[in-house]
Amino acid sequence: MQIINPHFILMSDKITSNLAVAFDKTIKKIAPLEVLTKEFPHAKVTNLKENSLLMPGLINAHVHIEFSANKTELSYGDFMSWLYSVIENREELINGCELGCMKKAIDSMLANGITTFGAVSSHGMDLEACVHAPQNVVFFNELIGSQATMADALFTDFLARLDASKSIKREGFYPAVAIHSPYSVHPILIKKAIDIVKNENLKLTAHFMESEAERNWLDNSDGDFKDFFENLLKQKYTVSDSKEFLEYFNGSNALLTHVVKANEDELQVLAQNKHTVIHCPISNRLLGNGVLDLNKLDEKNIRWIVATDGLSSNYKLDLFEEMKIALFMQSDAPLLELANKLIRSVTIDAANALGINTGEIREGKNADMLVIDLDKEPNEELALHLILHKYNISSIYINGKLIQ
Repeated sequence: MQIINPHFILMSDKITSNLAVAFDKTIKKIAPLEVLTKEFPHAKVTNLKENSLLMPGLINAHVHIEFSANKTELSYGDFMSWLYSVIENREELINGCELGCMKKAIDSMLANGITTFGAVSSHGMDLEACVHAPQNVVFFNELIGSQATMADALFTDFLARLDASKSIKREGFYPAVAIHSPYSVHPILIKKAIDIVKNENLKLTAHFMESEAERNWLDNSDGDFKDFFENLLKQKYTVSDSKEFLEYFNGSNALLTHVVKANEDELQVLAQNKHTVIHCPISNRLLGNGVLDLNKLDEKNIRWIVATDGLSSNYKLDLFEEMKIALFMQSDAPLLELANKLIRSVTIDAANALGINTGEIREGKNADMLVIDLDKEPNEELALHLILHKYNISSIYINGKLIQ
């Protein structure tokens, strides 16, 4: 049992003072220090310095660790140019990111206060790195393949990767499933994978409506994807449309990434099924896909959270940076209100979307916590200041253990 005594605590959307936190793996009690030391007389007490802030660890729900070798290899500015550059450099990027490369990416997230991440794994090459990561990991085994003739082989490979992740028995590691996207996965595969998700109560994620190319291909089997599918995969028509795709996800409370090009009907389906949208603003900008309308999501009561995506479409794995970019991209939103929503989006909202017991400083929650060194006493604009200034993180606790 430990007791940590900060000057301030960020609890939900409010700042408290004159309280300490008693914890082991989970937060046992929040009360004045003298109350806790009396109740837990043998607990180790850590008194923090002036203007210290205790806040929840950050949650990065969508990242591709396997592609962490990219820095200047891929083409930015246009989605199709980027996609062709991924295909051209795929082997070099994957082979160029061995265990040390992936560990570096994971360590950079930790240094940026990320105590939980959702790894979308295409090949399973990142499994070892994620197993040994200090963070909590939701390990999304990704299913991809739109050709019916390859369905059996692709599904066998997917099952092998999923089984490998399910064999991992360590605290804070959660096997899960990812469907790449509606244009890249055959309906036969989607149905089989989602049966597993529902039978085994696994978390589910997918990319959805990221680009105009995806919009046009799913609607009309036309647009920028037409040549791509005809030349590379010998497909003249889309394997499913967006309506059919979303129907498979009914009842799964999935996390759908990007959603920049979704129409009104699709957003209504997301709202009805309580799906979560993962917003990756830097990736959307670098790939030329536009800006997600967060106001529209709020109007429809669709939960949204912020994530970094991978280094194939970002320059760092830093949620403070990601929130800052979102803050400026969403220029019509009230500033302080948006800042508070952004902080929630990478803490309690992300935890709830992933179905894990963390994301806030509250009794019963896992003790995933950051100690932030503020310059002075915080005020009602703390969320904005945290995003703009990215203060020093002096300590990181994950499941009650001091990691840094």
